[in-house]
Amino acid sequence: MAVRLRLTRVGGRKNPIWRVVVADQRSKRDGRVIATVGHYNAQTNPSTIVLDEAKIRDWLGRGAQPTDTVRKLLRTQGIS
Repeated sequence: MAVRLRLTRVGGRKNPIWRVVVADQRSKRDGRVIATVGHYNAQTNPSTIVLDEAKIRDWLGRGAQPTDTVRKLLRTQGIS
């Protein structure tokens, strides 16, 4: 089973807020998740990025692969 760190959309219409989640790569974008490790809101100025570094490092240590967008968020926060 390949596990990924990726974004899941929450929030209202025309008001996207993204959760950073751990999910099986075969599940749908807003489908079943294993764990929630943070959230991201690009509509605030500056963007709000809240990540649980301990959980993320644990999942990366277990072999979870971040998507390109999540990799950028991790780099921005100094995790990786």
